Order: sequence, then structure tokens, then C-alpha cells
Amino acid sequence: MLGVGDLTEKMIRGLHRAKSDIRVVMSPRNRERVERLTHELGYEAMPTNQAVADAADVVLIGVRPANLNAFAEEVTLKPGQALISVVAGAYRWANSRNASARGRSAGAMLSQASEINRSTVAVFPAQSMATQLLASLGNLVPVESKRKFEMAMVAACANGWFYFLIDELQRWFMRHGMSEDTAKNLALSSVEDCVAYSRFKASSSPGEIGESFTLPGTYTWNGLDVLKARGANAAWSEASDRVFEALMRSGTTRR
Repeated sequence: MLGVGDLTEKMIRGLHRAKSDIRVVMSPRNRERVERLTHELGYEAMPTNQAVADAADVVLIGVRPANLNAFAEEVTLKPGQALISVVAGAYRWANSRNASARGRSAGAMLSQASEINRSTVAVFPAQSMATQLLASLGNLVPVESKRKFEMAMVAACANGWFYFLIDELQRWFMRHGMSEDTAKNLALSSVEDCVAYSRFKASSSPGEIGESFTLPGTYTWNGLDVLKARGANAAWSEASDRVFEALMRSGTTRR
């Protein structure tokens, strides 16, 4: 594990929680975080990034996008060594910058829910080492092309947006006198039951499910009419467009 930040720490904890037989060796940066993981989980911290690569069968890179080129100068992979990147845009970077990674590199997109093995786990190529190693961290979504893998990064950003949507709903309940615990439980449960029922009714789109009970004159319809008039639904599409266009322009970006 090269780059032990917030996301990769949660991935490490999820792998441990899944009782995976993967042994993790970590780079020394973010020393306090690495020492905590070493103490709590028994994994090993190496003195340098190169030492991590030398000790590993598979290198997983989670450094900041701005540090990718420095990583390429600092670390040499073993011939045929597999490389998994959880840095947006770095799948293409790995294949172009490090000859030994060509044909053995993969990209993966996960969320903080890796810690509890409930993350989306988007992987490209589908038949890669990443699929085997990371499947225990949540819901595996193999992606069929490089471009569509970059597109999956929009889902990672939307994952962050959902927290603010839930928070706004919780705060609305609280402003109208509901306790914090009840408001939070109600907001979270409302989202959870939509996800659960959408999976159950897999032959229907979420929109079709909504239309089946959001009839003119109902309270749900009245509220949805306000959201449409204010452009709330269109704003989600526009936000997704902005993120995807930025990804395509730069090749790498930060969530």
C-alpha cells in the first residue's frame, strides 16, 4: 500500500474486517496513521516506498494525484508486478509511465464504506487482480472500458454529494422540532429503503418506481413539482457533467 490516507486506511481496515488472508505492507508517510494501523492490525510498515514495492506481490497506489510523477521517479516495480490504482485517472498514467506495469495494471474506485465492506468497488479491467483482491470490500461493479471507468469516478463524487443531501433533510427535520437522533434515523432510513427496493425491483428503473406512486395531487408529487421547478434534478446531471469533463481534460483529479 503506497499512500496511506483516509480512503486507503479504510480499505486496509475493511480487508482486515473481512478476515482476508492478504498481508499488507505500508509506506512510511502519514506516520501517525501507519503506526496506528501497525499497532491495531499487526500489519507492517516499511522504511521506504521502494521497500514496499520490493516486498509486495501487488502494489496498490493511493497517493495524491499531484504526487504521481514523483512516485514514478521514486519507485521501480518488479518485472510483471501487478499495480492497482485508486487514484482517479492513474490507470492510464500507470500504463504510460511504468513499462513494467503495462498489461498488469488496474484501476479501482471505492468509497469510505470500504471500512465496513459496503463500498461500491468499480474495477477495470474486469478480469484483473483488483477484482480478486478488493471484492470483499463491498459491491463489485466490473467496468468494461477505460472511458467508462473514468465515468465511474462521477459515482464516487456523487457518493460524497449524497451525504450533504441526507444532512440537509436531517437538518430540516431538526429545524421543525425533531430530535437529532430521530431526524438522522429517519433521513438515513428513507435513503436505505429506496436503495433496497430499487434492487428488489431490478427490472424497473428507479424513475419508473417513483412514477408508479408519485401521482398528480399527492403530497409526494407536490414536493417533486417544487424540486423540478427549482432545477434540483437537472443540477445533479450538470454536476456530473462538470466532474466528468474535468476528468477528461486533466486525466487525474481529486475527489
